Amino acid sequence: MIFSTAFFLLCAAGLILASWRIRLQDAGATVTELFDRLLEDRSVRIAVIVVWWWLGWHFLAGETL
Repeated sequence: MIFSTAFFLLCAAGLILASWRIRLQDAGATVTELFDRLLEDRSVRIAVIVVWWWLGWHFLAGETL
């Protein structure tokens, strides 16, 4: 449990840091442009998949599994 929470927080922090860095480079970028630029990088796409998987597994799967 601690490992998965730490991994989730690490991925979430990486996504926040990457979006903040891109936002500083182009202050006039829309949210859509920001996501498009973020998802150009393969490591960011993998981090997004991991974050969504973690959220789904821990909060959406529930007692059905």
